[in-house]
Amino acid sequence: MMFVCGTCVYAQISSDIRPVVGVAQFTSETDSKYAGLVTEKVVEMLTNTKRFQVVDRTSHDKIKEELELQKSEAFLDSKNLVEQDIAVAAEKLITGHINKIPIYAMKNANGSIKGYKGSVSFQMKVVDVATGLSTEAVSFEGKASDLMLSPESAVNQAMQSLQDEIYEYFKKNFPVSGKIIKVLKEKKDKVEVVLLNVGKKQGVNQGDRFAVQYVEMLDGEPYPVDLGEIEVVKLSGEAFSECKVPSKMGEELASRLVSNANIVCKMIIK
Repeated sequence: MMFVCGTCVYAQISSDIRPVVGVAQFTSETDSKYAGLVTEKVVEMLTNTKRFQVVDRTSHDKIKEELELQKSEAFLDSKNLVEQDIAVAAEKLITGHINKIPIYAMKNANGSIKGYKGSVSFQMKVVDVATGLSTEAVSFEGKASDLMLSPESAVNQAMQSLQDEIYEYFKKNFPVSGKIIKVLKEKKDKVEVVLLNVGKKQGVNQGDRFAVQYVEMLDGEPYPVDLGEIEVVKLSGEAFSECKVPSKMGEELASRLVSNANIVCKMIIK
């Protein structure tokens, strides 16, 4: 890591800083064969936000079998081994319970099926893997679908009606977090404008604010110290944000960057 004055670079970068989130197979009040579709849709929505590294725990057993297979003699010389336990490194785990998935077959006058309508109701919560603590369960209930050609498509459309609500849930429970990777402007010993490694593809908008913290490890535990807030003044490409630093925190932030301190920037949820 380094901090160079002038056009400054603060190299505190990992290959992918996004939080690792697992999605467990949702349980169901009844043994519905469409229950898996709800879990799959949540995985899809979570992945489409591009804000997370998503671990699909619904196929965890198959992944574990593959990892064990790769330990066998046949794979010893392979350059394509998957790193053991990479599939179970989730920091947070989304769990859910499906209350009901009513599916209705709509019939013509002659008794033939002309299509299907469906809905879905479920609860979802987030579990911190390290502590085992979880958020309160939040209920979601999708709108009845239009007349669809199959039960599966009816469930998918019912889930789609919840997309905005579920995205807001993700936004609240997984605020965007980034790192300062470059100092774009400084004056004397004060930082004035910095570049974060999060941007449009993580849902960042101009005018968003980030809380800046210096995180120190004390007795093996992270101890965050608030430094202040910075504001996004410009989105650069898809993955970067230019942020203005208040004068009152410019000097201390510059000092922390020079000392290679662990600086974390978390989006403030409005």
